[in-house]
Amino acid sequence: QVQLVESGGGLVQAGDSLRLSCAVSGRTFSRYTMAWFRQAPGPEREFVAAIRWISGSTYYADSVKGRFTISRDNAKNTVYLQMNSLKPEDTAVYYCAASLTNGVIPPALVDYWGQGTQVTVSS
Repeated sequence: QVQLVESGGGLVQAGDSLRLSCAVSGRTFSRYTMAWFRQAPGPEREFVAAIRWISGSTYYADSVKGRFTISRDNAKNTVYLQMNSLKPEDTAVYYCAASLTNGVIPPALVDYWGQGTQVTVSS
């Protein structure tokens, strides 16, 4: 079992920055690739970024490349999503996720989800 707890969401203005955190626990979480997804109102959950826990290799959706950075702190068992130059279209609930799949992860291949944190970007 892997437990994921997100924090750091909020209301910001366009152009602002925000950092999300995901506290990770569980016996074998280092085997997983950690990722962030987001879901605006609607049925689809969108891949945002992923990082392999051991190697640190990262993957990004085209829509966030150059603006968002995923990182992890092994000592704190925490994954971060630094979001810069935020746009109104980044408004969504952001979810931390763990998957045994690497790279750009389809939502169906996520093994564990966090509860989500709301990010709202006003224009």
